[in-house]
Order: sequence, then C-alpha cells, then structure tokens
Amino acid sequence: MEHRALGRSGTEVSRIILGCGNFGGIGSAPAFFGQGETREQAFAIMDAAWAAGITTFDTADAYGGGRSEAYVGDWMRSRGVRPVLTTKTFNPMSEGADSGLSGPRIQRQLEASLGRLGVERINLYLAHQMDPATPLEETVAAFDELERAGRVGAWGGSNVDIDWIERARPAWVQNSYSLLDRDDEGLAIELCAREGIGYTPYSPLAGGWLTGKYRRGEEPPAGSRMTMRPEPYAHLQEDGVFDALEAFERHARERETTPAALAIAWLLAHPGVTAVVIGPRRPEQLQPALDAVELNLSLGERASITGFFA
Repeated sequence: MEHRALGRSGTEVSRIILGCGNFGGIGSAPAFFGQGETREQAFAIMDAAWAAGITTFDTADAYGGGRSEAYVGDWMRSRGVRPVLTTKTFNPMSEGADSGLSGPRIQRQLEASLGRLGVERINLYLAHQMDPATPLEETVAAFDELERAGRVGAWGGSNVDIDWIERARPAWVQNSYSLLDRDDEGLAIELCAREGIGYTPYSPLAGGWLTGKYRRGEEPPAGSRMTMRPEPYAHLQEDGVFDALEAFERHARERETTPAALAIAWLLAHPGVTAVVIGPRRPEQLQPALDAVELNLSLGERASITGFFA
C-alpha cells in the first residue's frame, strides 16, 4: 500500500483510509446510534484493512454516539497496533446534546475522544463541519492550541467550503467528492494543491450509486442507502444519470474491473487527491479499493471517464 504526505500535516497516510462511520451506528445521526456494525463486525473489518496495508483509520466522536471511537480503541489495544488516527468533532453526542466548534467544546470533546481511543494524542483532528454560530477565529485558535500542546498532530476541516478553507488554512480538507458529486472540482481542490493542503475525499461511491447496485426502473436493494437515507441521493434518480452509469459500467467491463474499483481509481488518479476514505460494511468490500490502487489510470483515461458524467 502506497503512502503519501498529507499536506503540511507532517503525517503520512495510506492512500486508502478506512472510514469507521458505521461502527456502532450509521454516521452521526442519533436516530441510528446502536445500529451499524457491531463490535465484532467492526473488528473483522479493521483486521482485514490492517492486513491489506491500510494504516490510517478515520472516525469521529459522534459516530455511533462514541461507539466507533470505542471500538477502534478496543481493537488497537487487543491487537497491539497503532494506526494513524483521524477523528472529528462538531455533531451532538446524543439527541438534544450540544454541538459546534466553540473553543471550550473542542477541548472537552477532544479529551473524551482521547479517552475512548485510549491514546494521549490524535494524529489528525477535524472540524466535522462549519459552525456558523462560532467565530472561525475562535475555532482556529482552539485547534492551534491543541496542536501546540501536542494533543493533536495537525488539524483540518470536513464538509467545508472554499471560503472556510481560505480563512482557516487547515492542514488538509476532507469533503465529499466522486464522479457524481463534483462540487469541489476546480476551485477547492486547486486551492488545496496550490497551498500545500492535503485532500482526502470521502463517499467515493456516492452512497453506492457508482457500484452498479441501483438500476433504471428497479427498486433499490433492501437495506441499501436508498432505503435508509435516500434524501442526499434522490436527485440522482433521472435518466441522464442512469445513461452515464451504464456507459461507466461498460467501460469497467472492458477494463476487466468493477465499477466500484474504477470509481475509486478515478479519484486516486487526480493529482490533487492525497488519499481516499472508504467505508466498507463487510471485509470483502475492501477489495474494490485494493483493486483501484493497482489500476493506475492515466490522466487521459481519467478524462474519458469524466466525460461519461459531463
């Protein structure tokens, strides 16, 4: 597994990052706390990722209401290993709890994350999203203080726009980016590349839409994202998107690979992408990402694939 320097963070990350957002819940939504992968299932995924050379794990304080961090911490202690750790804060830890990026809350949440993970220092700490209720200067000052104190190695921003990036000057950015979600293409990614800011996209498969599981005129598979949290992807249910997906799938067959592997390879081929965050629900779902690393798309082929979705 190749590793790359993450912007100016001083940390190297594996080009595939294990996203732990479904450990003990489904993301940060309190309604789904306690669902998602069980402790044993999470351990199986982490075992498989580590064996495959994935040495960077991405979690958040609110994933599963703290369960994700606890599972990762328990796994590290039981296996005697220490991946590069990324965690985040912003979202409430329970229904009705506080949220945001005020200085005191960032300090409090970090201490709780350190406890659940069982470590004294987080390699990489992220603002999970922008906080309009707190002055950005206060947030940046809090993160900078944690870095100076050695409690975090570097800090960044997730789900942030170009104005936030320009003003905050984080070490890296983690936003949604895929063939079906290209809002960051151009200005945001170019800014990161120009300023030496790392970029680690998540949701590379657009909620499963780039795997081939959703078909024109067919009901979504039981238990899929479109049956649980369809709102972010409802706009994709149109003929033009299905036309693009069908052309993309044909190209994957010609390449003797899967649409999922090709979609991740398309991201890895972008010069501005440091690494890609994947969130497998089972160990075998790691395989497309491992295959993607081996595809080594040329810029020309990447441009051809992009053309399917123009």
